[in-house]
Amino acid sequence: MNLEAYQFGFTTHHNAKIISISFLKDPVLIQDLKVQFPKARWSASRKFWYLPDRPHIRTALALPAAAWGEHQIEAIHPINQQAFEDYIQHLRLKAYSPNTLRTYITEFAHLLRTIKAFPVQNLSPEKLKDYFYYCLEKEKIKENHLNSRINAIKYYFEQVLHRDRMFFDIPRPKTPLLLPKMLSKEEVKAIFNQVENKKHLLILQLCYGMGLRVSEIVNLQIADIHSKIKMVHIRHAKGKKDRFVSLPEKVLELLRLYYLEFRPQQYLFEGQNNGAYSVRSVQQIFKNALRKANIKRNVGIHSLRHSYATHLLESGADIRHIQLLLGHNSIKTTQIYTHVTDVSKAKIQSPLDTL
Repeated sequence: MNLEAYQFGFTTHHNAKIISISFLKDPVLIQDLKVQFPKARWSASRKFWYLPDRPHIRTALALPAAAWGEHQIEAIHPINQQAFEDYIQHLRLKAYSPNTLRTYITEFAHLLRTIKAFPVQNLSPEKLKDYFYYCLEKEKIKENHLNSRINAIKYYFEQVLHRDRMFFDIPRPKTPLLLPKMLSKEEVKAIFNQVENKKHLLILQLCYGMGLRVSEIVNLQIADIHSKIKMVHIRHAKGKKDRFVSLPEKVLELLRLYYLEFRPQQYLFEGQNNGAYSVRSVQQIFKNALRKANIKRNVGIHSLRHSYATHLLESGADIRHIQLLLGHNSIKTTQIYTHVTDVSKAKIQSPLDTL
């Protein structure tokens, strides 16, 4: 799809934000658009094609990202819109990651929509407690979600308004200890066997072979691969930390073959217009392979990273070495895998079997 043949604009249609698409009337251009974007629709009243205004579509069309909170502010009462803008500005100055920005802005916007015309800065600790209990009892949100919501709102009162850190004391629910979802080596092999596309297969092999996060995979650049010392430089990972991970010999051979065939220019895995591959696309690759392998467990692509850590432990690797490879700040985060590997290695016979 030649993006230069199309012109894009931002507007609303049927009370929804859309991206309008204009181009010369040409059946080939129409077909290219529909193949690349199956959700593209024709508006008979407006006389243009359009797509929903979503971040991944903006990225695919090489359009500028929407301003943080742009979609939420219309649903917020005017009396609290300035507070919302101040909140976003403060977060941006802190240079938080996109995921943290998205979470905090979404959760704070939920509070503002809920209180409607009540000034957010006038909320008392008692009213905030009522709000959190409402989230638990009426909306039935999970413990981890509630903790995220509490943190986002605490940030407004403590960081933006500079209130005392104990401005409100919300009883926090205990976060359940959930074991990471992992795959057996046989399941990993079965998933790989279902992927015919060489690029897609290598992406999954890097997730498992080096324990990389999806965001780290799509942001890998050619310059990050140090083949002579068999190391890969992971830049600006979670928490804005850099780290080096070892490059397995088998992965190095695959990378060389891949490079000779695809000749990427900057990013190791290039998407449209030679930009970085999208996280959503990688997740879909894994989902399709999981389905074809007839693995019916509810696991995501992050399970390959969990499997990498667990299988390293099972092979006798030192847990502190694994901590460094995974980029964990605390050894306690890495120690969760000892629970999984202990279960998988358990040879204890049940008393029931001896009756």
